[in-house]
Amino acid sequence: MRNLVRLIISNQRIKNLDNNQLKLTSEEAHYLNKVMRIKIGEEIQIVNGEGYLWIGIKNKNNFIEIPYINNPILFQDKKQVSLGIAVAIPKVGFEDILKMCTEIGIDFVQPLYSDHQIKRISNQASKMNRWNSIVDEAVEQCERLWKPKILNILDICEWIISLKARDVISISSAREENCISLNQWLEMQNLPFKKSTILWNVIGPEGGWSQREIYFFKEKKIQLIKLSDSILRTSTASITATSILSQWRSFNIKSNHLI
Repeated sequence: MRNLVRLIISNQRIKNLDNNQLKLTSEEAHYLNKVMRIKIGEEIQIVNGEGYLWIGIKNKNNFIEIPYINNPILFQDKKQVSLGIAVAIPKVGFEDILKMCTEIGIDFVQPLYSDHQIKRISNQASKMNRWNSIVDEAVEQCERLWKPKILNILDICEWIISLKARDVISISSAREENCISLNQWLEMQNLPFKKSTILWNVIGPEGGWSQREIYFFKEKKIQLIKLSDSILRTSTASITATSILSQWRSFNIKSNHLI
């Protein structure tokens, strides 16, 4: 396939096309017209973040025609075992975490509050819009067909209580003794998994987990793991964990490992 410019458009907008014409937002039009300098008649790729890819044709400065909307040129099934990274939001670097984890292959990102959180977010709706825009750009850049989902911010303990029974969770801890590695923990998982399972690793704040939180994890019998012999920044730990999870899924999860 030719190396065409790629644009992610929500599935809702794709469904509501009028005569196969996609009206661009001002930001999308600026990106195609001024940044990428796409000319009238040139083709681009359109993805919906849910596995589908189409070829679109620019026919006006603010419109893209998708002539074969009912016949996408590519479809990719969603992974039946999803990967999730839950992160206590750091003071700086969370946007980099979103970019790089998207590129590596994460499916869910759960922003968390913890006891050692430096600052809580007051304008959550605005922040979520910003984060989703960053993920959109990363999806376009790395040519993924499925967009990771950013979940609403929750307190770490509240989030753990809300998890579904089929989800599997480990928590990274740099200072607890006798932790196993994430690779060792993955090898211990009982196969087969249920379909739609999310395999989570949780990354704590720069100051570490509080004693209250550690007690809660142990009470819930959640495995504490270590990512490195050294103390990692939240952003470094997030990328490391995502890389380990993604590589493990690529080489270990097959269709016969699902029920």
